[in-house]
Amino acid sequence: MKKKIISVLLCAAMAVTLIAGCGAPAAETGGNEEDSSSSTSSEGIPADEIKVGFVHISDPSDMGYTYNQDLGTQEMQETLGLSDDQIINKYNVPEDAECDTALRELVDAGCNIIFATSFGFEDYVKEVAAEYPDVEFCHATGYQAADSGLDNFHNYFASIYEGRYLAGIAAGMKTESNKLGYVAAYPFAEVISGYTAFYLGAKSVNPDVTMDIMYTNSWNDPTVESQVAQALIDRGCDVISQHSDSTAPATTAEDNGVWQVGYNNDMIEAAPNASLISPRIDWGIYVTEAVQAVINGEEIPVDWCKGLADDAVYLSPLNTDIAAEGTQEAIDAAKEKLISGDLHVFEGPLKGVSPEGEEYEVAEGEYYHEQEEASAPSWLYIVDGCNVVE
Repeated sequence: MKKKIISVLLCAAMAVTLIAGCGAPAAETGGNEEDSSSSTSSEGIPADEIKVGFVHISDPSDMGYTYNQDLGTQEMQETLGLSDDQIINKYNVPEDAECDTALRELVDAGCNIIFATSFGFEDYVKEVAAEYPDVEFCHATGYQAADSGLDNFHNYFASIYEGRYLAGIAAGMKTESNKLGYVAAYPFAEVISGYTAFYLGAKSVNPDVTMDIMYTNSWNDPTVESQVAQALIDRGCDVISQHSDSTAPATTAEDNGVWQVGYNNDMIEAAPNASLISPRIDWGIYVTEAVQAVINGEEIPVDWCKGLADDAVYLSPLNTDIAAEGTQEAIDAAKEKLISGDLHVFEGPLKGVSPEGEEYEVAEGEYYHEQEEASAPSWLYIVDGCNVVE
Protein backbone atom coordinates (compact mmCIF):
# COMPACT_ATOMS: atom_id res chain seq x y z
CA MET A 1 0.00 0.00 0.00
CA LYS A 2 1.37 3.34 -0.99
CA LYS A 3 1.31 5.78 1.87
CA LYS A 4 0.87 9.51 1.53
CA ILE A 5 1.91 11.72 4.40
CA ILE A 6 -0.16 14.78 5.14
CA SER A 7 1.28 17.27 7.59
CA VAL A 8 -1.48 19.70 8.42
CA LEU A 9 -2.14 21.98 11.31
CA LEU A 10 -5.43 20.56 12.57
CA CYS A 11 -6.47 23.55 14.60
CA ALA A 12 -4.84 26.95 14.09
CA ALA A 13 -6.12 28.21 17.40
CA MET A 14 -4.27 25.48 19.24
CA ALA A 15 -0.51 25.91 19.09
CA VAL A 16 0.04 22.54 20.59
CA THR A 17 0.92 19.81 18.12
CA LEU A 18 0.75 18.62 14.55
CA ILE A 19 -0.92 15.51 13.27
CA ALA A 20 0.52 13.39 10.51
CA GLY A 21 0.54 10.07 8.80
CA CYS A 22 -2.74 10.06 6.87
CA GLY A 23 -3.31 6.66 5.36
CA ALA A 24 -3.18 5.90 1.72
CA PRO A 25 -5.86 4.76 -0.67
CA ALA A 26 -7.33 1.47 0.43
CA ALA A 27 -5.83 -1.81 -0.65
CA GLU A 28 -7.14 -5.34 -0.50
CA THR A 29 -5.05 -7.01 2.16
CA GLY A 30 -3.09 -6.19 5.26
CA GLY A 31 -2.83 -6.51 9.02
CA ASN A 32 -1.30 -4.83 12.04
CA GLU A 33 2.45 -4.99 11.80
CA GLU A 34 5.32 -4.49 14.18
CA ASP A 35 7.72 -2.30 12.23
CA SER A 36 10.86 -4.10 11.13
CA SER A 37 12.91 -0.94 11.60
CA SER A 38 14.18 -1.08 15.17
CA SER A 39 16.63 0.34 17.66
CA THR A 40 20.14 -0.96 18.06
CA SER A 41 20.53 -3.77 20.59
CA SER A 42 22.87 -3.45 23.57
CA GLU A 43 24.35 -5.71 26.21
CA GLY A 44 21.29 -5.47 28.38
CA ILE A 45 20.68 -4.42 31.98
CA PRO A 46 20.00 -6.75 34.94
CA ALA A 47 16.33 -6.74 35.90
CA ASP A 48 17.11 -5.74 39.46
CA GLU A 49 19.08 -2.70 38.26
CA ILE A 50 16.87 -1.25 35.55
CA LYS A 51 14.98 1.98 36.17
CA VAL A 52 11.80 2.86 34.31
CA GLY A 53 10.29 6.34 34.02
CA PHE A 54 6.83 7.55 32.99
CA VAL A 55 5.52 11.00 32.08
CA HIS A 56 1.72 11.33 32.29
CA ILE A 57 -0.61 14.21 31.47
CA SER A 58 -2.87 13.39 34.42
CA ASP A 59 -2.83 10.92 37.30
CA PRO A 60 -4.72 7.70 38.05
CA SER A 61 -7.46 9.59 39.85
CA ASP A 62 -8.88 10.56 36.44
CA MET A 63 -10.29 6.99 36.33
CA GLY A 64 -9.72 7.13 32.59
CA TYR A 65 -6.64 7.40 30.38
CA THR A 66 -3.87 7.76 32.96
CA TYR A 67 -5.62 5.29 35.25
CA ASN A 68 -5.51 2.76 32.44
CA GLN A 69 -1.88 3.60 31.61
CA ASP A 70 -0.97 3.08 35.25
CA LEU A 71 -2.62 -0.35 35.21
CA GLY A 72 -0.19 -1.22 32.41
CA THR A 73 2.72 -0.07 34.55
CA GLN A 74 1.54 -2.26 37.41
CA GLU A 75 1.16 -5.21 35.05
CA MET A 76 4.73 -4.73 33.82
CA GLN A 77 6.09 -4.38 37.34
CA GLU A 78 4.43 -7.58 38.51
CA THR A 79 5.42 -9.56 35.41
CA LEU A 80 9.07 -8.52 35.57
CA GLY A 81 9.36 -8.48 39.36
CA LEU A 82 10.54 -4.88 39.67
CA SER A 83 10.56 -3.07 42.98
CA ASP A 84 8.75 0.21 43.60
CA ASP A 85 11.99 2.18 43.63
CA GLN A 86 12.77 1.01 40.10
CA ILE A 87 9.75 2.88 38.72
CA ILE A 88 9.40 6.68 38.69
CA ASN A 89 6.14 8.33 37.66
CA LYS A 90 5.78 11.98 36.71
CA TYR A 91 2.06 12.78 36.94
CA ASN A 92 0.07 15.86 35.87
CA VAL A 93 2.65 17.08 33.39
CA PRO A 94 1.21 19.53 30.83
CA GLU A 95 2.01 19.34 27.12
CA ASP A 96 4.54 22.18 27.28
CA ALA A 97 8.10 22.81 28.45
CA GLU A 98 7.33 21.09 31.76
CA CYS A 99 7.44 17.84 29.80
CA ASP A 100 11.05 18.61 28.80
CA THR A 101 11.89 19.18 32.46
CA ALA A 102 10.19 15.96 33.55
CA LEU A 103 12.02 13.91 30.92
CA ARG A 104 15.40 15.32 31.95
CA GLU A 105 14.67 14.68 35.62
CA LEU A 106 13.96 11.04 34.78
CA VAL A 107 17.26 10.80 32.89
CA ASP A 108 19.08 12.37 35.85
CA ALA A 109 17.38 9.86 38.15
CA GLY A 110 19.02 7.05 36.19
CA CYS A 111 16.09 5.79 34.09
CA ASN A 112 17.16 3.45 31.32
CA ILE A 113 13.82 3.61 29.52
CA ILE A 114 11.21 6.37 29.62
CA PHE A 115 7.58 6.27 28.47
CA ALA A 116 5.72 9.48 27.60
CA THR A 117 2.01 8.82 27.29
CA SER A 118 0.33 11.90 25.80
CA PHE A 119 0.24 13.06 22.19
CA GLY A 120 1.56 16.56 22.84
CA PHE A 121 4.71 15.26 24.55
CA GLU A 122 6.25 14.03 21.32
CA ASP A 123 8.34 17.03 20.28
CA TYR A 124 9.95 17.13 23.72
CA VAL A 125 10.58 13.39 23.70
CA LYS A 126 12.28 13.62 20.32
CA GLU A 127 14.51 16.48 21.43
CA VAL A 128 15.60 14.87 24.70
CA ALA A 129 16.09 11.47 23.05
CA ALA A 130 18.56 13.04 20.63
CA GLU A 131 20.64 14.25 23.57
CA TYR A 132 20.65 10.94 25.46
CA PRO A 133 21.25 8.09 22.97
CA ASP A 134 21.87 5.56 25.76
CA VAL A 135 18.32 5.97 27.13
CA GLU A 136 15.32 4.45 25.35
CA PHE A 137 12.35 6.79 24.84
CA CYS A 138 8.89 5.40 24.00
CA HIS A 139 6.03 7.72 23.07
CA ALA A 140 2.38 6.70 22.96
CA THR A 141 0.09 7.86 20.12
CA GLY A 142 2.76 9.74 18.15
CA TYR A 143 4.13 9.40 14.63
CA GLN A 144 7.61 10.96 14.42
CA ALA A 145 9.91 8.12 15.44
CA ALA A 146 10.13 6.42 12.05
CA ASP A 147 11.49 9.55 10.38
CA SER A 148 13.54 10.84 13.32
CA GLY A 149 16.79 9.03 12.55
CA LEU A 150 17.06 8.16 16.24
CA ASP A 151 17.65 4.54 17.28
CA ASN A 152 16.38 5.21 20.82
CA PHE A 153 13.05 6.86 19.94
CA HIS A 154 9.93 4.72 19.47
CA ASN A 155 6.17 5.12 18.96
CA TYR A 156 3.48 2.79 20.24
CA PHE A 157 -0.29 2.58 20.27
CA ALA A 158 -3.03 -0.04 19.95
CA SER A 159 -5.79 -0.48 17.38
CA ILE A 160 -8.43 0.98 19.67
CA TYR A 161 -10.59 1.76 16.66
CA GLU A 162 -11.45 -1.95 16.58
CA GLY A 163 -12.78 -1.76 20.12
CA ARG A 164 -14.64 1.45 19.39
CA TYR A 165 -16.37 -0.21 16.44
CA LEU A 166 -17.58 -3.02 18.69
CA ALA A 167 -18.69 -0.56 21.39
CA GLY A 168 -20.59 1.33 18.70
CA ILE A 169 -22.67 -1.79 18.14
CA ALA A 170 -23.92 -1.54 21.74
CA ALA A 171 -24.81 2.12 21.18
CA GLY A 172 -26.54 1.51 17.85
CA MET A 173 -28.70 -1.23 19.32
CA LYS A 174 -29.60 0.82 22.42
CA THR A 175 -30.49 4.24 21.02
CA GLU A 176 -34.17 5.13 20.80
CA SER A 177 -33.73 8.55 19.18
CA ASN A 178 -31.26 7.21 16.59
CA LYS A 179 -29.02 10.10 17.58
CA LEU A 180 -25.68 9.51 19.27
CA GLY A 181 -23.44 12.13 20.88
CA TYR A 182 -19.65 12.13 21.13
CA VAL A 183 -17.51 14.12 23.56
CA ALA A 184 -14.26 14.52 21.59
CA ALA A 185 -10.98 15.97 22.83
CA TYR A 186 -9.37 17.50 19.72
CA PRO A 187 -9.86 17.36 15.93
CA PHE A 188 -6.82 15.09 15.61
CA ALA A 189 -6.60 11.87 13.61
CA GLU A 190 -6.46 9.81 16.79
CA VAL A 191 -9.82 11.20 17.90
CA ILE A 192 -11.50 11.31 14.48
CA SER A 193 -10.45 7.75 13.73
CA GLY A 194 -11.96 6.63 17.02
CA TYR A 195 -15.31 8.34 16.70
CA THR A 196 -15.64 7.33 13.06
CA ALA A 197 -15.09 3.69 14.01
CA PHE A 198 -17.64 4.05 16.82
CA TYR A 199 -20.21 5.52 14.43
CA LEU A 200 -19.59 2.86 11.78
CA GLY A 201 -20.09 0.15 14.39
CA ALA A 202 -23.40 1.71 15.40
CA LYS A 203 -24.46 2.09 11.79
CA SER A 204 -23.68 -1.56 11.06
CA VAL A 205 -26.64 -2.56 13.26
CA ASN A 206 -28.76 0.59 12.87
CA PRO A 207 -28.60 2.19 9.41
CA ASP A 208 -30.73 5.15 10.57
CA VAL A 209 -28.36 6.33 13.28
CA THR A 210 -26.59 9.72 13.16
CA MET A 211 -24.05 11.27 15.53
CA ASP A 212 -23.25 14.77 16.80
CA ILE A 213 -19.65 15.51 17.83
CA MET A 214 -18.46 18.35 20.05
CA TYR A 215 -14.83 19.09 20.95
CA THR A 216 -13.62 19.97 24.43
CA ASN A 217 -10.13 21.09 23.28
CA SER A 218 -8.68 19.23 26.26
CA TRP A 219 -7.74 15.66 27.01
CA ASN A 220 -8.94 15.86 30.59
CA ASP A 221 -11.34 18.52 31.84
CA PRO A 222 -14.28 16.99 33.74
CA THR A 223 -16.18 20.27 33.90
CA VAL A 224 -16.04 20.87 30.15
CA GLU A 225 -16.70 17.21 29.41
CA SER A 226 -19.85 17.36 31.49
CA GLN A 227 -20.95 20.59 29.79
CA VAL A 228 -20.40 19.13 26.33
CA ALA A 229 -22.21 15.92 27.25
CA GLN A 230 -25.14 17.99 28.52
CA ALA A 231 -25.22 20.03 25.32
CA LEU A 232 -25.33 16.85 23.26
CA ILE A 233 -28.13 15.44 25.41
CA ASP A 234 -30.05 18.70 24.99
CA ARG A 235 -29.73 18.18 21.21
CA GLY A 236 -31.55 14.88 21.51
CA CYS A 237 -28.64 12.46 21.76
CA ASP A 238 -29.60 9.52 23.96
CA VAL A 239 -26.29 7.61 23.90
CA ILE A 240 -23.14 9.58 24.75
CA SER A 241 -19.62 8.33 24.04
CA GLN A 242 -16.26 9.97 24.50
CA HIS A 243 -12.61 10.43 23.69
CA SER A 244 -11.87 12.24 26.93
CA ASP A 245 -10.26 11.13 30.15
CA SER A 246 -12.81 11.44 32.93
CA THR A 247 -16.07 9.78 33.94
CA ALA A 248 -17.94 13.10 33.63
CA PRO A 249 -19.78 12.11 30.41
CA ALA A 250 -20.95 8.92 32.13
CA THR A 251 -22.29 10.65 35.23
CA THR A 252 -23.88 13.38 33.13
CA ALA A 253 -25.66 10.72 31.08
CA GLU A 254 -26.83 9.04 34.27
CA ASP A 255 -28.16 12.32 35.66
CA ASN A 256 -30.18 12.82 32.47
CA GLY A 257 -31.59 9.33 32.13
CA VAL A 258 -29.71 8.49 28.92
CA TRP A 259 -26.94 5.98 28.15
CA GLN A 260 -23.20 6.14 27.73
CA VAL A 261 -20.25 4.28 26.22
CA GLY A 262 -16.95 4.97 28.01
CA TYR A 263 -13.24 4.74 27.28
CA ASN A 264 -10.20 3.39 29.15
CA ASN A 265 -12.12 2.12 32.16
CA ASP A 266 -15.22 0.19 33.10
CA MET A 267 -17.49 3.09 34.01
CA ILE A 268 -20.43 1.03 35.23
CA GLU A 269 -19.53 1.75 38.84
CA ALA A 270 -19.63 5.50 38.15
CA ALA A 271 -22.89 5.30 36.20
CA PRO A 272 -24.61 1.92 36.72
CA ASN A 273 -27.83 2.98 35.00
CA ALA A 274 -26.13 4.64 32.02
CA SER A 275 -22.81 3.03 31.17
CA LEU A 276 -23.16 0.24 28.59
CA ILE A 277 -19.57 -0.78 27.83
CA SER A 278 -16.07 0.68 27.32
CA PRO A 279 -13.30 -0.07 24.81
CA ARG A 280 -9.92 -0.34 26.50
CA ILE A 281 -6.22 -0.83 25.80
CA ASP A 282 -3.98 -3.20 27.75
CA TRP A 283 -0.90 -0.97 27.89
CA GLY A 284 0.91 -3.56 29.98
CA ILE A 285 1.56 -5.70 26.91
CA TYR A 286 3.75 -3.09 25.23
CA VAL A 287 5.35 -1.69 28.36
CA THR A 288 6.37 -5.18 29.46
CA GLU A 289 7.79 -6.04 26.04
CA ALA A 290 9.77 -2.79 25.82
CA VAL A 291 11.26 -3.03 29.31
CA GLN A 292 12.06 -6.70 28.79
CA ALA A 293 13.85 -5.77 25.58
CA VAL A 294 16.11 -3.35 27.46
CA ILE A 295 16.81 -6.00 30.09
CA ASN A 296 17.72 -8.49 27.35
CA GLY A 297 19.67 -6.02 25.25
CA GLU A 298 17.23 -6.52 22.38
CA GLU A 299 15.76 -4.14 19.84
CA ILE A 300 12.56 -2.18 20.46
CA PRO A 301 10.40 -1.70 17.34
CA VAL A 302 10.28 1.83 16.01
CA ASP A 303 6.49 1.44 15.64
CA TRP A 304 4.40 -1.01 17.67
CA CYS A 305 0.69 -1.62 17.28
CA LYS A 306 -1.48 -4.55 18.32
CA GLY A 307 -5.23 -4.97 18.63
CA LEU A 308 -8.07 -7.36 19.30
CA ALA A 309 -6.24 -10.42 18.01
CA ASP A 310 -3.51 -9.97 20.62
CA ASP A 311 -5.79 -8.81 23.46
CA ALA A 312 -4.12 -5.40 23.38
CA VAL A 313 -7.61 -4.02 22.71
CA TYR A 314 -10.60 -5.35 24.61
CA LEU A 315 -14.00 -4.37 25.96
CA SER A 316 -15.12 -4.00 29.54
CA PRO A 317 -18.01 -6.32 30.48
CA LEU A 318 -21.31 -5.39 28.88
CA ASN A 319 -23.85 -3.92 31.29
CA THR A 320 -26.49 -6.56 30.61
CA ASP A 321 -28.94 -4.84 32.99
CA ILE A 322 -29.46 -2.05 30.47
CA ALA A 323 -28.06 -3.25 27.13
CA ALA A 324 -30.44 -4.13 24.31
CA GLU A 325 -31.26 -7.80 23.88
CA GLY A 326 -28.80 -9.54 21.57
CA THR A 327 -26.03 -6.97 22.02
CA GLN A 328 -23.39 -9.39 23.30
CA GLU A 329 -24.08 -11.81 20.46
CA ALA A 330 -23.77 -9.03 17.87
CA ILE A 331 -20.49 -7.83 19.40
CA ASP A 332 -19.06 -11.34 19.52
CA ALA A 333 -19.95 -12.00 15.88
CA ALA A 334 -18.33 -8.75 14.71
CA LYS A 335 -15.25 -9.35 16.85
CA GLU A 336 -14.73 -12.75 15.27
CA LYS A 337 -14.92 -11.23 11.80
CA LEU A 338 -12.52 -8.40 12.68
CA ILE A 339 -9.95 -10.86 13.96
CA SER A 340 -10.32 -13.20 10.97
CA GLY A 341 -10.10 -10.34 8.47
CA ASP A 342 -13.59 -10.95 7.09
CA LEU A 343 -14.56 -7.48 8.33
CA HIS A 344 -12.62 -4.21 8.20
CA VAL A 345 -13.76 -1.13 10.08
CA PHE A 346 -13.10 1.40 7.32
CA GLU A 347 -14.56 -0.62 4.45
CA GLY A 348 -15.77 0.97 1.25
CA PRO A 349 -17.86 2.42 -0.08
CA LEU A 350 -16.93 5.19 2.34
CA LYS A 351 -16.54 8.93 1.86
CA GLY A 352 -15.32 11.61 4.21
CA VAL A 353 -14.01 15.15 4.44
CA SER A 354 -11.09 16.28 6.60
CA PRO A 355 -11.38 19.31 8.95
CA GLU A 356 -9.52 21.26 6.23
CA GLY A 357 -12.02 20.29 3.54
CA GLU A 358 -10.03 17.56 1.78
CA GLU A 359 -12.28 14.85 0.40
CA TYR A 360 -11.38 11.20 0.65
CA GLU A 361 -13.07 8.07 -0.68
CA VAL A 362 -12.66 4.34 -0.13
CA ALA A 363 -14.03 2.33 -3.06
CA GLU A 364 -16.38 -0.59 -2.65
CA GLY A 365 -14.47 -3.82 -2.10
CA GLU A 366 -11.49 -1.99 -0.61
CA TYR A 367 -10.69 -0.71 2.87
CA TYR A 368 -8.56 1.91 4.57
CA HIS A 369 -5.51 0.32 6.18
CA GLU A 370 -5.65 2.08 9.52
CA GLN A 371 -2.55 1.61 11.72
CA GLU A 372 -1.07 -1.09 9.53
CA GLU A 373 2.09 0.73 8.44
CA ALA A 374 2.44 3.00 11.47
CA SER A 375 1.22 2.84 15.03
CA ALA A 376 -0.45 6.27 15.00
CA PRO A 377 -4.06 6.51 13.78
CA SER A 378 -4.38 8.36 10.48
CA TRP A 379 -8.06 8.38 9.49
CA LEU A 380 -9.15 12.02 9.78
CA TYR A 381 -12.21 12.26 7.56
CA ILE A 382 -15.69 13.06 8.85
CA VAL A 383 -18.14 10.70 7.16
CA ASP A 384 -21.79 11.22 6.24
CA GLY A 385 -24.01 10.88 9.29
CA CYS A 386 -21.45 12.53 11.59
CA ASN A 387 -22.09 16.17 12.40
CA VAL A 388 -19.43 18.30 14.09
CA VAL A 389 -21.18 20.87 16.28
CA GLU A 390 -19.37 24.14 16.85
